[in-house]
Amino acid sequence: MPSTPRFRPNAPRSVEILAFPDVQLLDVAGPLQVFATANDLAGRGGTRPYETRVVAEAGIGVTASAGLGLGAEPLTAPDAPLDTLLVPGGPGIDAAARASVLRDWVRRRAASARRVVSVCTGAFLLAETGLLDGRRAVTHWTRCAALAERYPAVTVEADPIFVRDGPVWTSAGVTAGIDLALALVEEDLGRAAALAVARHLVVFLKRPGGQAQFSTALALQEPRGPAEDRPEDRFARLNAWITDHLAGDLSVPALAAEAGLSLRSFSRHYRTSTGLTPAEAVERLRVEAARRFLCDTRLPLKRIAARCGFGSEETMRRSFLRLLGVTPQDYRARFSAGS
Repeated sequence: MPSTPRFRPNAPRSVEILAFPDVQLLDVAGPLQVFATANDLAGRGGTRPYETRVVAEAGIGVTASAGLGLGAEPLTAPDAPLDTLLVPGGPGIDAAARASVLRDWVRRRAASARRVVSVCTGAFLLAETGLLDGRRAVTHWTRCAALAERYPAVTVEADPIFVRDGPVWTSAGVTAGIDLALALVEEDLGRAAALAVARHLVVFLKRPGGQAQFSTALALQEPRGPAEDRPEDRFARLNAWITDHLAGDLSVPALAAEAGLSLRSFSRHYRTSTGLTPAEAVERLRVEAARRFLCDTRLPLKRIAARCGFGSEETMRRSFLRLLGVTPQDYRARFSAGS
């Protein structure tokens, strides 16, 4: 398992990113750019915090699934000191997991690393080596069930952006690799440095690992139930209307009237289409809006509660505890850009 590498004080942290045919390009480029930007922001005169390299099995051409060829160095010696080993995913991950050369190298390389990281479906290669046995992990939402079925010794969590279990980190799909890399920078260099990198990359919000892979608004667009029983277009418009009127009357009768359905028909069709009752959807959309206010503004809690339609700070607090497990005050303290 990962160990504490033998580094000189203040030496750059070595990061190796494994590449293979049909790797997901953004799984490689996203985290790589986060580390490169951290180096850029360290200043020309300072010590660069990271030393990065992309490595691949010698003698094979590495073309990402997007069709772009990648320049990569040969696989490094398994026992060389290493800070972070990062395994990306992509359409080629199943073939990579079956390749004994890569499997054995990852297993041996992990023993020399301080921490091991996977992005997206890269978790399948870690699981194939046994590195995820007895640990919590996440992968792309479309492959979570397959990961759990194929590797029953792994506790798969389908919702988080990323999961840390000791020295092993796994992330959800594609762009979540950027969120995970920012979390690694925060662990290494502090919150201010991670936020500086996020701002420089124009990342809208540095999402913590405990947040869901999907926003509520996006999740409400996911088709559910029989096709003939899914008026998605009507409810997509309704959900957009709800988002624009969070402080207004969003009772079930008001929503049914806005949707042009009877009360009974609306409640039945809405739950079939979205998987939520209208009241549950409204609460989640209000919490999501309040989270943005908490992270991006200095508005007092009373005003945020009013703008988002909670009616009172106490109602908002109860919703946050029910859905997120934290109070609005704690959420702002942990995740606000001004923290």
